[in-house]
Amino acid sequence: MVDDHPLFREGLAAALGLDGEFVVVAQAATGEQALVEAERTGPDLVVMDLGLPGQSGIETTRQLLRARPEVRVLVMTMSEDDDSLLAAMRAGARGYLLKGAVREEILLALRTVGLGGAVFSPDMAGRLAGLFAAHSAAPAREAFPTLTGREREVLDLLARGLGYGQIAQRLFVTDKTVRNHVGSIFAKLQVHDRAAAIARARDAGLGSG
Repeated sequence: MVDDHPLFREGLAAALGLDGEFVVVAQAATGEQALVEAERTGPDLVVMDLGLPGQSGIETTRQLLRARPEVRVLVMTMSEDDDSLLAAMRAGARGYLLKGAVREEILLALRTVGLGGAVFSPDMAGRLAGLFAAHSAAPAREAFPTLTGREREVLDLLARGLGYGQIAQRLFVTDKTVRNHVGSIFAKLQVHDRAAAIARARDAGLGSG
């Protein structure tokens, strides 16, 4: 269980302990600690908060599943925004519950995820369906909903073949600002270099203007 609020984390652990179906093998307050505990205990399931101090729950999920792809992650968070939901799914989470969920809903979610299924809070499930439907019918400018308008503009110019200096001149900003935008784009698209970002952009229809 990964959450930086000890009262919530310990209370949920105690509630799960009463069920007898699950055993909490470790608790962590940070993403870095979670990775250490996962390596030490080899959990089957991880309940992951997103708003962690230091390394985010998204990045922790990504690193955890890269090292241990058999682990199943259920996100449990206060974050209701679309970007957090999409980022969690892209990182590999199998479920997304809001912290207002009752104990029975949490147990059902853990059972479902533990058996290889996916589960979402009702509101988040409807929102996710809407996002996928919008994505399938959206024009290229809506292809990457987690990007800001300026980041999408930078990505479009990258996909057209412009260099950082040319983009800076086009947008009337500094090279450093462009590089900062590109770093954020890489993180959000989960790519490691410019070529991969351009390929993703062109697949979505960017760079053709």
